Amino acid sequence: MTGTRIAALGHYQPAKVLTNDDLAALVDTSDAWISSRVGIRTRHVAGPDEPVDEMAAHAGAKALASAGLTPADVDLVLVATSTAIDRSPNTAARVAARLGMVSPATMDLNVVCAGFTHALATADHAVRAGSASRVLVIGADKMTEVADWTDRTTCVLVGDGAGAAVVEAAPDSAGAGIGPVLWGSVPEMGHAVRIEGTPPRFAQEGQSVYRWATTQLPPIARQVCERAGVAPEELAAVVLHQANLRIIEPVAQRIGAVNAVIARDVTESGNTSAASIPMAFSKLVERGEVTSGAPALLFGFGGNLSYAGQVVRIP
Repeated sequence: MTGTRIAALGHYQPAKVLTNDDLAALVDTSDAWISSRVGIRTRHVAGPDEPVDEMAAHAGAKALASAGLTPADVDLVLVATSTAIDRSPNTAARVAARLGMVSPATMDLNVVCAGFTHALATADHAVRAGSASRVLVIGADKMTEVADWTDRTTCVLVGDGAGAAVVEAAPDSAGAGIGPVLWGSVPEMGHAVRIEGTPPRFAQEGQSVYRWATTQLPPIARQVCERAGVAPEELAAVVLHQANLRIIEPVAQRIGAVNAVIARDVTESGNTSAASIPMAFSKLVERGEVTSGAPALLFGFGGNLSYAGQVVRIP
C-alpha cells in the first residue's frame, strides 16, 4: 500500500506586529497580565486588504518552492480555515487560482484549531487511496478579523498567519511518512469555543478549555504515539496547537516527550487557529532546530472541542 510523507513546509505572517503594550492602549490589560496568563508577547495582524486566501497562497508557494515543485505538480488543495468570510469560491479554489494551478480538486475544512491536523489526515488518506498524488495542505486564519477588541480575555490571544505542507506518496515503511490519525470531539461541549454571530466574533470559556486540554488530551496524545509505534521519549519534536503557553507546557510534560523540542511559537505569533501547527512546525525546520527524518508529534485541539493528531517524520 502506498504511504505518504511531508515533503516540505512553508509559512507566512503579515508584516504588522501588535505588542502587548499596543494592546494595553486598546483595552484594560498590560504586558505583565498577558505574559503571566497566556505567555504571548506579540502577534501578527493582517490588514483589511490581506485576506485569508492571500496568506494561504504565500505559505503554499513557499512550501512548493522548498519541495522543488511547481503548482502544476499538485492535484488536490486542502485549506483548513474558520475565518474565510466568503462561502464561494472556497478558500482552496482561490489559493489554486492565485498560484496558477491547472485543475486541482479544492476543498476547505472547518475544524477550527484542529483544522490542519484533520486536513493532513485527509491528504494522507487521499494519497493512500490513490485519489490524489500530491496534496498542498494549508492552515490559514485571520483571527483578528473575528476578535472582540473590547474583551481583554480573548483579544489578547489572537494573531493571523498561514502554514503549509506538501504531502506526497512515499514507501509505506518504518522511518518515513505520516502516521495514523487519532481524531474525535466532545460535541456536547462545542459551546466552549465559538466563532458565531453577525458579524462573527470569537469567544470561549477559558477555564473549561484549560481543564479539558490539560487533563483529557495528554492520554489521547500518547495513544497517537502508540498508533505510530513511537514511544513519547523517542519524539524529537512536539508541535501542539499554539493556544496558550500555559496549556502547551503542561500538556507536553504529561505526554512524556522528555527529549523533544517543544514548539512555543505562540509567544511571538499568538493563537492563529488552524495556522498555528504548520507555522510553528515550519519555523522549527527552517531554523534547523529539529533533525530531518526524526519523529514529531502534531496535535491539534480546541474549536468544537475537536482534536486530531499524528506522528510524522520531519522533512
